[in-house]
Amino acid sequence: MTRLGTPYGSRLDRTRPVRFTFEGKAYHGFAGDCIASALAASDQWVLSRSFKYHRPRGIMTMAGAEANTLVQLPSEPNVPADLTPLQDGMMVMAQNVNGSLENDRDAVIDRFGRFLPVGFYYRTFMGPRQDSWLRFWEPMIRRKAGLGIVDVKAPHLSFDKAHLHCDLLVVGAGPAGLSAAISAAQAGADVLLCDDNPEIGGSLTYRRCDPGILFSLAAKAAKLPNLRIMTGTICNGWYEDNWLPLIQGNRLYRTRARGVVLATGAIEQPAVFRNNDLPGIMAGGAVQRLLRHYAVQPGRRAVVLAANDDGYDCALDLVEAGVELAAIVDPRPNAGDRAGELRARGIGILAGAPIEEASGTRGNKHVARVRIGSRWIDCDLVAVSVGSVPAWQLPCHAGARVGYDDATARMTLSLPEGAAVRLAGAVAGKSRLQSAMADGRRAAREALERLGHCDPPDVQNEYEPEPAAWAQPLAGNAKGRDFVDFDEDLQVKDLRNAVKEGYRELELVKRFSTVGMGPSQGRHSALATARIVAEATERGVGEVGVTTARPPTGPEKLGVLAGHHEPLERRTALHVRHLALNARMKPIGAWWRPYFYGPEDRIDRLVREEIAAVRNGVGMLDVSTLGKLEIRGPDAGAFLDRMYTMAHANQRVGRVRYCLMLNEMGTVIDDGVAYRLADDLFYVTATTGAVARVQADMLFWNAQWRLKVDVLNVTAAFSGMNVTGPKAREVLQALDGDIDFSRDAFPYLHGREGMLAGLPVRVMRIGFTGEVSYELHCPSSYAVALWDALSEAGKPHGLRPYGLEASRMLRLEKGHILIGQDTDALTTPDELGFGWAVSKKKPFFVGKRSIEMRTRLGETRRLVGLSFEGANNIPGESCLVLRGGNPVGQITSIGFSPTLGHTIALAYVHIDDAAPGSKVTVKCRSGELVQVPVVGHAFFDPHNVRQEM
Repeated sequence: MTRLGTPYGSRLDRTRPVRFTFEGKAYHGFAGDCIASALAASDQWVLSRSFKYHRPRGIMTMAGAEANTLVQLPSEPNVPADLTPLQDGMMVMAQNVNGSLENDRDAVIDRFGRFLPVGFYYRTFMGPRQDSWLRFWEPMIRRKAGLGIVDVKAPHLSFDKAHLHCDLLVVGAGPAGLSAAISAAQAGADVLLCDDNPEIGGSLTYRRCDPGILFSLAAKAAKLPNLRIMTGTICNGWYEDNWLPLIQGNRLYRTRARGVVLATGAIEQPAVFRNNDLPGIMAGGAVQRLLRHYAVQPGRRAVVLAANDDGYDCALDLVEAGVELAAIVDPRPNAGDRAGELRARGIGILAGAPIEEASGTRGNKHVARVRIGSRWIDCDLVAVSVGSVPAWQLPCHAGARVGYDDATARMTLSLPEGAAVRLAGAVAGKSRLQSAMADGRRAAREALERLGHCDPPDVQNEYEPEPAAWAQPLAGNAKGRDFVDFDEDLQVKDLRNAVKEGYRELELVKRFSTVGMGPSQGRHSALATARIVAEATERGVGEVGVTTARPPTGPEKLGVLAGHHEPLERRTALHVRHLALNARMKPIGAWWRPYFYGPEDRIDRLVREEIAAVRNGVGMLDVSTLGKLEIRGPDAGAFLDRMYTMAHANQRVGRVRYCLMLNEMGTVIDDGVAYRLADDLFYVTATTGAVARVQADMLFWNAQWRLKVDVLNVTAAFSGMNVTGPKAREVLQALDGDIDFSRDAFPYLHGREGMLAGLPVRVMRIGFTGEVSYELHCPSSYAVALWDALSEAGKPHGLRPYGLEASRMLRLEKGHILIGQDTDALTTPDELGFGWAVSKKKPFFVGKRSIEMRTRLGETRRLVGLSFEGANNIPGESCLVLRGGNPVGQITSIGFSPTLGHTIALAYVHIDDAAPGSKVTVKCRSGELVQVPVVGHAFFDPHNVRQEM
């Protein structure tokens, strides 16, 4: 292993060795290593094969900015080896290989590159036969295309989502970001600082600089309680109103910030020369990261291509790490100011001549030498430092425009006037350390000034002048293999040929050549591509620009976007009582509810007994899952008038009224009841699965209406029990309380509040089953006590709990609908026969205009009851209703009614067949057509005599 001693290896815990395999071979590293660093320490420099030519590829940036380091884990493809922490027992494989990494059979493609010019896939594979594409070429290409293998049997992982809010979000914890966050926090703002590295500091952790600077900044940050730091966190996009997704591990933080400072730094660019992709040729920053973060000596004899001060710093770091420096190649006509320091150490500097070509070991597994002019220099490491570009992706999401300064040969970013974000540090063109820190303070103060926190900044005098960059020649090598886009194996000649084909605009060049379409999304190719296209079309680089950057900034797992994939489970406060009664529990959405009570093998008999108990005696149903909302405020009645179709503003206190909710297109989306407890308070129920949407819709509309109401979801706070049947009143009257349950004192569709069995209750008299029914709601902490009291009081009357299947049949006998089962995305009140539930006098409610327009268009269907008395073949739910052989509707609910002795159903039929007595044709699952009569909705007690007793 080529490990250096301390102080190198800031991320390593050398007391904790980690063992893993790569391509089936055993390796070991230390805790804190990434996959690439551990392999490099063992002199394994080839990590992958290139996409098109299957050339050996290795480390280039150590920052996850290219496809070279993508590897395969057993259950996860496209894992960046230079970012992914090493774990004990990890099994790592190379990607995009045919055979093995060392002996890739598809490497032969590299020899036939002349037959695979840019855009070849658009104009070949058309023969020799007409169907050759589908039968031969496409299957072959699909086998070769793609990186990594998706494991469809991969185990589920745990993902999570959370929400964050802050005054100021600072993205990037380098010198500029740290300075911005500290400055803002010191001004009293609530600050969130995030960085994708495992520690704060950014370039301060690996560049050649005074370590005291980072120590001082970290100490200041630690003393600020209003500064939250999130390391290992990727900001993967900027969206409207400063909404930013922060991904930390498998958790997505949906972050809303009042202000944003982007200190995302700069991206080092590769040099373009022949065979510039050989393993062992890497960016200067990658060399310094390997040294300082991982204590890896990246080579034994190095050549440094230094076109700026960073290159000279890298050279000094290599010398101090014991690496022999064969030469420093400075392509500028005059060597930089730092040249004297290197010459004093006896290191030769070749000025005015760039590297023109590299040559590799057998099979191009590693760089072996480079050519400068006519001179070849042996080396096993080439450190490249020729310039960088701002990390433009996030700023462009926020509206920044990319430009180019011909005088300094630098890419620039400019924000629109009134932009919601500020740029700081290298992303804003301030690459010098002190300038970057000063720029961070400026950006923070500007952001806070916009929020009204502090005075305008004045720190211009703290900036150091920025040196001009070196614009490397991009003429291209006659022999090719001078790669511009490493992801797609695109060379200089490929881009020039794309322009010759007539694609002058960069967006078209991108689509024709696929430049910038790989995993790196142009991070290392955008500037060089723009310069090549600009030269070929005789335009300025700024005029050509770069392609549009859109979210996400980088890859993100689908699981992170999905969040929880485990099914959520909710249990009512009475769950233990149901289990004690031997209930068969079923999940209904997130809720576990009793389907029926008793042994599984007696389901039909037990359900019929439960229905009979309600029809002839008394039953009790747990309705705690019903959605429950409290609408409070002086405008509560007016608010419900706008939300529901019936009139509620004039609803008297103590009365209960049916609620029907529509969306803007006039479709029925929910129903329930509204119990007016006071002039300024309604207790409203909603269907179990829709209450969250109902509340959200209420809040959405009132954000526009600005009525004086508050909408509170109390579904979990209150439990409910429905006591129903001819003897329901006798059961309740047997309990001590202050509520008079007599018919005259407590009529149908009235409500009462009071005490029952010593417990506080809200009682509504409604009729879902068609019998005398009282729906009792109490705080959930009292639910078990109320259930027990009702059970005890009901024993003399044969009270029996009943489940969902009995409840479904009881409501079907009365023709009551279930939202989502008997309705769909187009159902109107008229189609349900619910014209009585729509106020004709109200000037407005949500959906009113739409149902009026749809009424003028005319109805085509109606929900009716169907009776299958005497039928030999019984259809199922969703079976079609036909008219003239064409489908005109479908059965929505069906079941055998023990009360009536035959099967009944609700179904949509053609409007001309909706009258009772009409005959309709239903197609059974067997294909048999059955003629059945239409009856009214209410199969049982159509005049509602029983429920109003």
